[in-house]
Amino acid sequence: MVAAKRPSPTEQDVEVETPKVNDQLEELLCTSARKTRVMFSTAYGQAAMDEQESQRVKLTSKIYDEYRDLRTLPEALIKQQKEAAKARMKAKSTTVEEVSNNQDDTDEKTSVSQLIDSIPEKSTAEGAATGGVVALRSKDQFANDIFGDTLAGSGSLVRRARAKTIRPVWHAPWKLMRVISGHLGWVRAVTVEPGNKWFATGAGDRTIKIWDMASGTLKLSLTGHIATVRGLEVSPRHPYLFSCGEDKMVKCWDLEQNKVIRHYHGHLSGVYSLSLHPTLDVLVTSGRDATARVWDMRTKQAIHVLTGHTSTVSTVKCQEADPQVITGSMDNTIRLWDLAAGKTMGVLTHHKKSVRALALHPTEFGFVSGSADSVKGWKCPEGTFMQNFDRKKAIINTLALNQDGVIFSGGDDGSLSFNDWRSGHNFQSMDTTVQPGSLDAEAGVFCSTFDKTGSRLITGEADKTIKIYKEDENAVKDSDFYQ
Repeated sequence: MVAAKRPSPTEQDVEVETPKVNDQLEELLCTSARKTRVMFSTAYGQAAMDEQESQRVKLTSKIYDEYRDLRTLPEALIKQQKEAAKARMKAKSTTVEEVSNNQDDTDEKTSVSQLIDSIPEKSTAEGAATGGVVALRSKDQFANDIFGDTLAGSGSLVRRARAKTIRPVWHAPWKLMRVISGHLGWVRAVTVEPGNKWFATGAGDRTIKIWDMASGTLKLSLTGHIATVRGLEVSPRHPYLFSCGEDKMVKCWDLEQNKVIRHYHGHLSGVYSLSLHPTLDVLVTSGRDATARVWDMRTKQAIHVLTGHTSTVSTVKCQEADPQVITGSMDNTIRLWDLAAGKTMGVLTHHKKSVRALALHPTEFGFVSGSADSVKGWKCPEGTFMQNFDRKKAIINTLALNQDGVIFSGGDDGSLSFNDWRSGHNFQSMDTTVQPGSLDAEAGVFCSTFDKTGSRLITGEADKTIKIYKEDENAVKDSDFYQ
């Protein structure tokens, strides 16, 4: 029995079936499009909505997501904003054109208010789920709290503080006044006595020399260190001179007898810096053993060993108020110390290179720090960063700061820079001049200090000389630029 052949579809049947397939595809596409629209309408529906709906969704998102945790504005601020809005509206109503603009603003406010009114409030259950931090408020309160008088045209909730540019204070340029030769090594330390009659220097020739301030003549040489003298300071309340050096020694010299009367033993390596507390009988030294040590000046006892730095503590400064001890280290950090507890109060990590120099402001509660990357200004007691001071890039070995707000920084390459404390303006830059017979490579500034009047700058340099600078009396102020 032969199976009957299946008849092939005729052209008429094909024409009938094709519209059915097309209808099914179109229905699937419509269904898919509807599902896509429903799925993404909450996030991307603004393009498909009309302008009013788009504005409403934007306000909803802003209120629920950005301002959900805002508390109400202070009453004083709300009152101030309302008064400002009234004043603006009154000022706008002076001309016919401005009155029409006012009408537009009112209409806009009305439309926005209507949009806010249409936004549903969050449920109290959801508010409780947030921990009860913010009490739910009405839509009018939301509008008032969030937009304040922005709806009346202010543009911001709170008046923005404008950045103030500080005009530099004029300072006379500094010029070289005197060059003193006498040391046989690099001059690494300098200090001025409280009466401003003489100053002392320490050098790589292991001697301490005392010079007359007025004439620059040598008055006295002290020997006793067996390595480079790195730190010197004269006590303002005792006839004592303190010195430290790379021989691990810290010495107290009696200036009435010109001899050593005390040694402070404890440092495990070279001592690079020392500082006297201005009101307490306390001496603080720091060095290559990565510590700063606090000594009782009279009994020679070590009160504290301040540990925390991970490399050489190259400079230390003391002041009356907390932080009473500030240290700068070659681990790129500055530490502020609690002297009573002997612990760190704060660590400043802004520098990227070794911090070799610190200088305290004589009248304001702040200090400057110097590193190869920058010279930075800080505000005490928290150690708040204030600003960078412009200067030529160099390894900064020394900083000095006088009562007029002149910051001096001396570089390892012999560069000298003078900046204004308040504005940071670099009003003078120059290079030191090496003494005849020295190599150009010996142009380096290792130490510096202003005298007690702030009118003389004394530097110790790599060409074995001491240079004294003073302000130029014939300089003329540029009134267009300076205050």
